[in-house]
Amino acid sequence: MAHIAIPIPTQLGKQDIEIEVTINGQKQALHYRVELFYWDDCGLPSVDRADCLRHILSQYDHDWTLYYIGSPTDEFVPITFVKKEDLIKQRQLLTSTPT
Repeated sequence: MAHIAIPIPTQLGKQDIEIEVTINGQKQALHYRVELFYWDDCGLPSVDRADCLRHILSQYDHDWTLYYIGSPTDEFVPITFVKKEDLIKQRQLLTSTPT
C-alpha cells in the first residue's frame, strides 16, 4: 500500500491537516489530525506507556482512526489520525483499476 507522510506541525496542540490528492484519476480530500499527547496527562495510575497509548486510542473520537504513532519523547508522543471515511475511500481507490 502507498503511504503519505504527514510531518508534525511546529505548533503545539491539535493540528488539522487537509490534503487533496489524485488517485487513479480521481481527486479526493484527505483529512488528518496530529496531536501531541503528554504522558503526564494520561489519567492512568500506571507508568506503562503502552497502557497509556491503549487508553488514549480507546477514548479518542470514533470518527477518526489511528494512522501513525510518531517517535515519543520523555514528555509526549505525537499521534496522527485520519478520518475513517477518508481511509475507506483511499483504500477503495487504491484497489480499483483505472478506466
